[in-house]
Amino acid sequence: TVGTQTDYRDGEAQTDPYSPEYVVPSGSIPELLTLATLTWGRELPAGLAEVEMIERARAKRAWEATLPAMDNASQIAKRRKMMDDMERKEWAFREQEIEKLQEVRLEVLKKLLQKRVENQNELDAKCLDDHWQNHQKAKEEKIKKIQHDCVLMLRKLIAKRKNVMGKLERRDIIKEYTDFASQTYAPLSRIGYFPDNHSERYVVKSFYLETFAGLCELEASLPDSVTQVEIKAPTPKYATTKTGFIKRAVRLEAELAQVHQ
Repeated sequence: TVGTQTDYRDGEAQTDPYSPEYVVPSGSIPELLTLATLTWGRELPAGLAEVEMIERARAKRAWEATLPAMDNASQIAKRRKMMDDMERKEWAFREQEIEKLQEVRLEVLKKLLQKRVENQNELDAKCLDDHWQNHQKAKEEKIKKIQHDCVLMLRKLIAKRKNVMGKLERRDIIKEYTDFASQTYAPLSRIGYFPDNHSERYVVKSFYLETFAGLCELEASLPDSVTQVEIKAPTPKYATTKTGFIKRAVRLEAELAQVHQ
C-alpha cells in the first residue's frame, strides 16, 4: 500500500542489456555465437537487414553441409562447381547491395541538390525583391521631385499671367491689411525678408522689470488687495427651510456621516 516516487525517470536509469560470460563445450558450435559481433546500439535490436543476414548465414551453413567430401577424387570437380556457383551468387548479392547503397546515396544527393537549389532560389528572389524595392524608392523620389518642380512652374506661370502686359500696379494698402496672408502680416523669405533677424527689437525693455529700484517702485504702486490676500470664511447654509423642515441634502449628508462612522 506504500508507493515511492524517484527523482529520475526510467530512461535515465536504464543501462545496456547485460551480456554474461559463456563457456563453449568442445565439439559444439552454437548458432548464437555467430551473432557475437552484434551488440546493443550496433545492429541490435535486429531489423530487417539483420534478419536477412542471419537467414543468409543459415542458408550458407546448410549449403556447406551439403558439400561433397574431399576424400574422393571424383567429387572434387563437383565440389569446385558448387563453390563457383555459390561464389557467383555471393558476387551477385554483393552487387545488389552496392546498387542499393548507391541508390540511397543518390537519393541523399538529390535531396541535397534540391535543397541547395531551393536556397539559391530564395536568395535570388530576395535579391530581386531588394532591387525592386530600390527601384521603387528611386521612382517615388523622382516622381516627387517632378511634382514639386511642376508646382513651382505652375506658380510661376500663374504669377506671370496676372500681369501679362507688364503694367505697374499701385499698392492697395487696404487689401494688404485685410488679408492676413499678405506680405504685411506674413512676409516671405524668398522676397528678401527673414523674420528671425533683428528679433531682439521685439523684446520688452522696461525700467520697472530690469532694475531693483523699478521693481520696488512697481510693488509700492500696487494696491494692498494684490499683495495681501483676504480669505472670507464661508457662511453656513441653513439646514432648515422657512417652514421648519430639514432639507434633503442636509439629511443625506447626515446619513452619509453616520454610515462613515
